[in-house]
Amino acid sequence: MKRDFLKQFLNNISDFPDWMKAIIHHRLSDEMSNTDNLAYIFAAYRPVLTYKGRCELDFKNNGFDSNIYNFLDAADKNFSISEFTLNTYLSLEEAARYLIFCIDEGYFEIPDNSDVLNIAGFLTGKFRTGEYFVKSGAISEFELNSIVENYKTDNPENKKFGQTLIDKGLITPSQLKTILNIKEDAKKRFVLDFNDVPKIKKENTQNEISEKQLETLQQENKILKTKLEQLLTMVKKND
Repeated sequence: MKRDFLKQFLNNISDFPDWMKAIIHHRLSDEMSNTDNLAYIFAAYRPVLTYKGRCELDFKNNGFDSNIYNFLDAADKNFSISEFTLNTYLSLEEAARYLIFCIDEGYFEIPDNSDVLNIAGFLTGKFRTGEYFVKSGAISEFELNSIVENYKTDNPENKKFGQTLIDKGLITPSQLKTILNIKEDAKKRFVLDFNDVPKIKKENTQNEISEKQLETLQQENKILKTKLEQLLTMVKKND
């Protein structure tokens, strides 16, 4: 991957004055709850390349999709999932599919944080809503099986399964909303252009003179030189 768009984007924002960064921080804090850390946990995760993965990256013996090798290369460079996604213009859902594939093939180490695989499984449809909450430890497998067995008879209004979990008091509306929002956003392709972030205009120092300023100075010097030549000519005539 040629450019780390996320790093350059964040570098531009880091140049903002503190008061502007404070406004951005508070605006985002108001929009995001603590449970939204799940999105950060997954997007910020940095896959770890195994020896098998490095061999596949170097020799490409299996002739996989180029995005597989891009992902292996990203892991080799210690890129996060978000950095890989932004640099390849993929959706987070697609990145999750590649992550699961690479882990299943033994190219990536299994994440220490189980939330990473749980979210990846949910984003790709490997886990349904109930299965996700079992994997995450929010409900037990017994509780899930009990609800599944009675879902049709206890659900005359055809409520969605997640709402049934809420009605049974097993999860909160916030928990369901968070994971569903992550899944919906993961389907979108987010093209990040760090050039869209306004740059801070810095004042010229004594050693930094713009081309326009230089041109103006040259014109002024030329006029002054002409006047001096005219003055010298007049002095010589008077002599």
